[in-house]
Amino acid sequence: MSMEGRTCVITGSGRGIGRGIAEHLGARGANVVVNYRSSDEAARETVESIHEKGGEAITAKADVCDRDEVEAMRELAHDEFGQVDVLVNNAGITQDTRFVNMTREEWDQVMDVNLGGMFNCTQTFYDDIWNADEGRLINISSIVGKQGNFGQANYAAAKAGMFGFTRTIAIELASGGSTANCVAPGFTRTDMLAEVPEEVQERIVAQIPLERFAEIDDIASTVRFLASEDSSYITGEVIDVNGGMDL
Repeated sequence: MSMEGRTCVITGSGRGIGRGIAEHLGARGANVVVNYRSSDEAARETVESIHEKGGEAITAKADVCDRDEVEAMRELAHDEFGQVDVLVNNAGITQDTRFVNMTREEWDQVMDVNLGGMFNCTQTFYDDIWNADEGRLINISSIVGKQGNFGQANYAAAKAGMFGFTRTIAIELASGGSTANCVAPGFTRTDMLAEVPEEVQERIVAQIPLERFAEIDDIASTVRFLASEDSSYITGEVIDVNGGMDL
């Protein structure tokens, strides 16, 4: 699944799942635009890791909620690598609390980043994906969008919204030969999961048929496949990577 010569923009790729995706694509020859909002050091480390694996990468600081900044990121990508072939909408946030206590600000912030950011980036790079030779749009959702989760009404609603958005854009891109798919990870070993109390982690693992959390590589390898030409006849799908948790 070579990505040689393909240019990929991955939002929120300074750390976590986004970084894993960036490293996987870069290691297979892609030109990678590492997007981040605040952590310059983490983004630079991601780029250095890609360079060590023989790939090409640059950093692009942009808040996905700010359309002007997203458009500036597009110009940076064009100046450095040319047309963008793959867009991975990975940037997201949580603001967890029981719904009865949730403020409108906490609701709006999660919607603005998870859905509004996806809107801004997809619309900004839409022409690139349409005109690319087998362009790829890949949205990173969550098992929470399917199952819900206590204290995450805002996050669940936003991640569920990605499903309908992806399927609609898949229909609209199809006549141009490009695809749109969604990946819905289960509970994955990231810094966020590390903050969950051990006894809660044990209860979660007990619900997973494969009896382990996902590793970042499990998610990144799925995205790598969807970004490659090998996935050319798959579009409008939500790919679950959750160890069988919803069986």
